[in-house]
Amino acid sequence: MLLGVDVGGTFTDAVLLGDGVLVTAKAPSTPEDQSLGVMAAVEIALGRAGCDAGDVTAFAHGTTVATNALLEGSAARTALVATEGFTDVVELGRQARADLYRLCAAHPAPLVPPQLRFPAPERMTPEGPLRALDADSARDLARDVAGAAPEAVAVVLLHAYRHPRHEQAVRDALREALPDAHVSLSHEVVGTFREYERAATTEVDAALSPLLGRYLRRLAERARRAGLPEPAIMQSNGGLADVASAAGHAAWTVLSGPAGGAAGAAFAARAADAERALCLDMGGTSCDVCVVEDGAVAEASASEIAGRPIALPTLDVHTVGAGGGSIAWRDAGGALRVGPRSAGAVPGPACYSRGGTEPTVTDANLLLGHLPGDAPLAGGVALDRTAAERAVGALARELGLDPRVCAEGIVRVANTEMARALRVVTVERGIDPRGHALVAFGGAGPLHAVAIAEELGLDRVIAPRTSGVLAALGLVVAPQRRDAQRSVLRSGRTLTAEGVARDVAELTADARAALGAPRDAAVEIAVTYELRYRGQAYELAVALAPDATPQRLRAAFESAHEERYGYRDPEQEVELVTVRVSATTPAPPLPQTAPAGDGPAPGDVIAGPAVVPLPESTLLIPAGWHGTVLADGAIDVRRIGAAEA
Repeated sequence: MLLGVDVGGTFTDAVLLGDGVLVTAKAPSTPEDQSLGVMAAVEIALGRAGCDAGDVTAFAHGTTVATNALLEGSAARTALVATEGFTDVVELGRQARADLYRLCAAHPAPLVPPQLRFPAPERMTPEGPLRALDADSARDLARDVAGAAPEAVAVVLLHAYRHPRHEQAVRDALREALPDAHVSLSHEVVGTFREYERAATTEVDAALSPLLGRYLRRLAERARRAGLPEPAIMQSNGGLADVASAAGHAAWTVLSGPAGGAAGAAFAARAADAERALCLDMGGTSCDVCVVEDGAVAEASASEIAGRPIALPTLDVHTVGAGGGSIAWRDAGGALRVGPRSAGAVPGPACYSRGGTEPTVTDANLLLGHLPGDAPLAGGVALDRTAAERAVGALARELGLDPRVCAEGIVRVANTEMARALRVVTVERGIDPRGHALVAFGGAGPLHAVAIAEELGLDRVIAPRTSGVLAALGLVVAPQRRDAQRSVLRSGRTLTAEGVARDVAELTADARAALGAPRDAAVEIAVTYELRYRGQAYELAVALAPDATPQRLRAAFESAHEERYGYRDPEQEVELVTVRVSATTPAPPLPQTAPAGDGPAPGDVIAGPAVVPLPESTLLIPAGWHGTVLADGAIDVRRIGAAEA
């Protein structure tokens, strides 16, 4: 039996897969301690499957602990050790404004205040030490840091990505002076150049790791007492890591939750033979979107969370504050707005009858008949239409609208926000969304999917039978994965086949060792090369074989450059900036699953308009569209006329 549990802002989802059965469950999320909601969802799933915790052979978990802590600024007391003269690198940042046209907008404050920044008396160059760090200086520095009593320390020294020995000396001294403190070293966390991004990422890693570590140890202990295996944790790159690795590097998990959904969406797209797909994960609090090409989610070499750069490979997921619990409101200009503020799990939408009084997208859908008012939602949540009418009616009076028109406006505004998010990951990056299928999931995704598809000019929507818990299913199908990356800065005479092969071999050994797979285990190796024309500020990533030659690197880079920017320059020198190696072990083979719960049977055809209840979500098929139920229970919705064409 394979178990996956994903924590969302409103619900915690569980999927139990094995013995030819797929069992799903939902429980309310418990923000005060996410592990309580996790164990509650697991208990429900085990009960429905009629099996014991001892039957579970693998347990994968997606968490938002690191994400929430970063968004809320609730970090551990953290110190920063940087090369003398560079202790303010995170605060200085780059010259770009937080908002081009709002001069008063500011970047988020560093997680480490000035009084907790300590200079290291050393200086490293790309060629080696200019000013060596001796043992006495390292001990004195560690003693000064210990005097500030930090819970965590981020160590970011110049050019440590190439020469890490000074960072290692500081770590050894800190372990003697602060044996209980967490220490993050920039060459271990990031391993690439650009001082600001490397420092900011290491600062995030140090500040969040104690919080995430406490949560994961608590969850692992509860799982052990319940008889479950130790959980594997979803990373931002879409692969799983063991508890110790995730707890030691919280920066690896800041997109843990959305990554599970993206992995599940890619799985659903492959199952429906959709090579190109757009993924829409609409939950109770937010909406995550991404692109699937050739059955895999696009990756980015870096991301930004809450205005802070994370210089680590992540699945390329874009998030907006539009969910079923997003609150509708009137702005100062009299316009109807939706989100980003959410009613969350507590008190939730007004129709949940848990104390919420403000109108939400879920309340609007209930008034419009898009949700069946006579049946509870997943998780046993009964819907109160009267409470929804009261909440939406109050906003309608403010806007001078009929309540039904107001409800229609709430849904339309939410759809527009999600369509805009999908344009960010497609049109704004040179991708034509037409010709893609829209994979809709999350508790609210299938309700809005067809309307969003119409706005983007799409003709196909896929609603998996497990839409409401697809992120948890994505955890089950995710592989174990570890990445190793390094800035190599090779060009001219140093860009040789032998040099590139040596870089790839060293990083492959590091990634395999970090993965901890047995020597005879099947491990897939993928290599990404980041290149640029010499003198450019940023790189383009190309995926090629481990034995790629400089000629093949140049050809692949120039092809990508022409596609992105419209030209290539055969006379310009090409520079290989960074090499990244990913080592993965395949996920366990999935057993043959049978559709779970009530719902339409494979082969059924559903003509719109129709409201189709799914086990943990609801699909809305408007007029002009019809759906066909596939063998695995997913509903393939097509625009009438387009399907035949």
